[in-house]
Amino acid sequence: QLQLVESGGGLVQTGGSLRLSCAASGRNFSTYAVGWFRTGSGKEREFVAAVSWRGASTHYADSVKGRFTISRDNAKNTVYLQMNSLLPEDTAVYYCAEQQIYGSSSSDGYAFWGQGTQVTVSS
Repeated sequence: QLQLVESGGGLVQTGGSLRLSCAASGRNFSTYAVGWFRTGSGKEREFVAAVSWRGASTHYADSVKGRFTISRDNAKNTVYLQMNSLLPEDTAVYYCAEQQIYGSSSSDGYAFWGQGTQVTVSS
């Protein structure tokens, strides 16, 4: 059974940066795309970014395009989300998950969700 663990969240000021990690255990997930989602207070879970199984293809939500970068290191079974120029509206719990439906940006197309890591951006 695949298990994903997110880390790297924290409190940062507007304009700051954080790097989130999503570490996999239980089996290799290098042949699957992986996505990051977030859930803000009172909001539904929304897609943030996804990376293909080899890391050659990436896809971003319009709200984070140009500020966030998703990448992966299959040798370490880890996916990263580099977040720059953070804004208060980026405050949320961030989750990673393995893509089950090719090309999906809906949470319904993902499985094996981690427990999430809190990101708080102060104004």
